[in-house]
Amino acid sequence: MRQPPSFDATVALGDYATPIDGLLLALKFGHRLELASVLGALLAERVPPLADASLVLVPVPLSFERLAERGFNQSNEIGRATARTLGLRFDDAVLVRVRHAPAQASLPREARRRNIRGAFVARRALPGMRFGVVDDVMTTGSTLDEIARVLKAAGAQHVINLVVARTP
Repeated sequence: MRQPPSFDATVALGDYATPIDGLLLALKFGHRLELASVLGALLAERVPPLADASLVLVPVPLSFERLAERGFNQSNEIGRATARTLGLRFDDAVLVRVRHAPAQASLPREARRRNIRGAFVARRALPGMRFGVVDDVMTTGSTLDEIARVLKAAGAQHVINLVVARTP
């Protein structure tokens, strides 16, 4: 690879296709928060080979504007359920999104990288820590790559992505 990603691995529940896409849309835009528990538990079934007690799950943070618009962070809800199922620590205070940007879904691949650069910061040093970054959908991986870069710059040793769906 000419530009290897900053993350170490990705685990996905499935492709962004029926029925997962419908469940995610109902969660995000239909405010069906109970689906986060179901999706988190299903995602947890894929994780055990990569998880030990040192893995800390963190959600992809939303900007203040997007959080105010939606009322909740779907990655936060899915992450809590995944952590609960696996008996792992969940910490939604590790990362903060410091810059609002246009939705990644509306942009082509290269624009996504530029759009998300510098959007996240780690709130503290993270020497030697291992993280599972939880998100609902991985398309190009630009957001998750930027988060892994930020976590590793703060000292994280290992970063894996835990996503409900990945676009084929």
